[in-house]
This record gives sequence, structure tokens and C-alpha cells, in this order.
Amino acid sequence: MGQFAPIGRNLNGKRLRSNKRRCCHQARGGDNVAKLRIAVDLAALEEPFKEALQTARELGADAVELEAKGELAPGQLSRTGIREIRHWLEDFGLRLAAVRFRTPLGYDTPEELDWRIAKTKSAMEMAYHLGAPVVVNHVGRVPEDEKSDRWKLLFEVLTDLAAYANRAGAILAAETGTEPAERLANLFHRLPEGLIGITLNPGALRISGYSPEQAAAVLGRWVVHVHATDAAGDLLDYRGNLVPLGLGAVDWLQLLAQLEEWNYRGYFCVSCPPGCEPREEMKRAIGFLRGL
Repeated sequence: MGQFAPIGRNLNGKRLRSNKRRCCHQARGGDNVAKLRIAVDLAALEEPFKEALQTARELGADAVELEAKGELAPGQLSRTGIREIRHWLEDFGLRLAAVRFRTPLGYDTPEELDWRIAKTKSAMEMAYHLGAPVVVNHVGRVPEDEKSDRWKLLFEVLTDLAAYANRAGAILAAETGTEPAERLANLFHRLPEGLIGITLNPGALRISGYSPEQAAAVLGRWVVHVHATDAAGDLLDYRGNLVPLGLGAVDWLQLLAQLEEWNYRGYFCVSCPPGCEPREEMKRAIGFLRGL
């Protein structure tokens, strides 16, 4: 496969037939894990792939989150490339917490929807072969009107992607931040249990004027991955901005307590807000989480 270009820039098997409980169990990380499991956003490090893995290990991370773009885009990695990445992860003692696959639009928009569905399914397969249980994406804004065409379309596509998780071996995890937790929960109550999950993004929720602590309580049963972000600003002004972890308005002790009520044992992925030096900020963020 050769040496990768910097992550986040221009980066030039047998299938698992699981049941619902197995998919959910794998994504949530199993049982009886004593400490927080922390992952690093490789793309935010802006380093060549192997160097980024080395940095993640030096920072004390347990795992990494990979961005599926460029040479790591769905359908681009050869089997040899997949084996090489798995070998590197093993060499550095790291797990792959999740694959982040961003589509230009959500699954509530008809434009080029077939392409997005196909690529998402390909990303789910790739994630499984790389050893990741979760694919993270924004699924689109959940409409308030359940009778609207957009709501019905979103429900139909997510149901299809959930069913595909049995074939792919990894599940899609919808990232929070665009709607209130209750509205997203109402949708998830109707989707196949255990075959689709949620990525909790506290900073994004706060910026959008929603309480991340309340979201953790309402959505906890479906949370399979957490983006450990923070934001400043009042919930009522909708003008928040991302800040270093622990320096914003998110009550992390309360949020962790809410997730513990749902026995969350997945990863907390740290990244780097704008204006910060990635390595130093991630080191500080990991220290903050370890100290909770």
C-alpha cells in the first residue's frame, strides 16, 4: 500500500453474519470495563498515517478514529491495504474505534441518495474488515413532522442501513447536533434495535442550543460512540463555539453519569478545536478525561 499522505488531507474476507444483540454488544464495547476508553481523531493530527498512529500511542490513547476519504475512502482500500493497516494498529497496540464517513448531504435528501446509500454500505463493510464496529455520519436533520416525505424517506433509508449491518458487521452511528434529543429518540424507537446507533457529540449539541447532558439521558440506550467535544455559550443564544475539552459549558461529570446509567462502554474520541495545536490539545484532553 505504501506510505500514506497526511491524514485529513489528499490521501493518495469473510463477512460477519451477526444478530442484533451481537452488533450492539460489539459497538458498545462489551461489559465490565473499568476505565474510560479513549480514542484519538487521526485526521486532526495532520500527520502521515504511521506517524499519527505513533503519536496516538505516545499520547496514551487506546484507539483511533479514521476518516474515510482519499485513499481511505470506501472502495479504495485493497485487501492488502486493509491487512497493512490492521498490522500497524496491532504494532502500536491500538484499536480502531470508528470510521468517520461524511457524506455531503443526509439521508433525508433525494438528490444522489442512491450513491450515498451505496457508499455508506461500502464504508460499513470496510469498517468491519479494518476492525471497527462503528461508522459515524450525520444522517440529516430529523423533520418534526413524522408525516412529511423527508421523515418517511429518512426512516426508510435508516431502516435499510440498519438491516445491512447484519451483513456488513459494523453499524451506522448517527451523530447528534441538528435536532433535539427527544425527536431523534422518537425516530430511533422505530428503527431495528441494536443494528443502528448514535454518536453523541456534546459540543455540537451545545452550539445548536440543546443540552448534551439531557441528550445523554434520553439517547443513552443507543449511544455507541462519543465525540469528546466542548463548547462555550449560553443554550439560549445559539451562538456557541467549540473550545478545548473541559473549558466549555458541558458538564462532563453529569454527562458521564448519564451514560453510566445506560452502561456505556464505548470510546470517547478526542479531537482539536480550531486554533489549538493538535498534539498538545489532545494530550491535555486525554488528561482531562482520565482525571474525571
